[in-house]
Amino acid sequence: MAFSSDLDRITRAAAGDPAAVSSLVDRYSSGVLALATRMLGDASEAEDVTQETFLRAWKALPGWEPRAKFSTWLHRVALNLCYDRLRKRREVTMEILPERTDPAMNPAELLDQSQRVRAVEDAISHLPERQAAALTLCALQGHSQAEAADIMDVSVEALESLLARARRTLRASLLERAAS
Repeated sequence: MAFSSDLDRITRAAAGDPAAVSSLVDRYSSGVLALATRMLGDASEAEDVTQETFLRAWKALPGWEPRAKFSTWLHRVALNLCYDRLRKRREVTMEILPERTDPAMNPAELLDQSQRVRAVEDAISHLPERQAAALTLCALQGHSQAEAADIMDVSVEALESLLARARRTLRASLLERAAS
């Protein structure tokens, strides 16, 4: 079934149209899953958050008002669920994410690259939640600052401040690790 717009999909999904629901899931699940994976560092937990995000979305769709883009609202729901899970953790640990390797690299270079990736992931996992979210949304997921600010429900100026602090803290942490 062809849909003319997200609003059409949303309206039909709210009315219980399974094709519209499926279309929205197909369209947005990869972005929600990527956000949750980056924020939580655990694929299984990220899948749970993705499912919970869509369950909450479907329950809220009948009363949803398009004050923001649907994708922005959906990412906000996912981000809030990630915050909830992070708050429940005493210590955040990140699993090693799959890496794309350069076949031209020798084993020593691959090991060095892998160690750098782990160091960055570990440093990001130790950032305050809101700084990690800002960095994840902008630097890792490619959202514009305006979109990320909407998702996080902060002003663009506040987002810029979060990004600056996150980058400063990340840089200092990585420099400290390199020196030791």
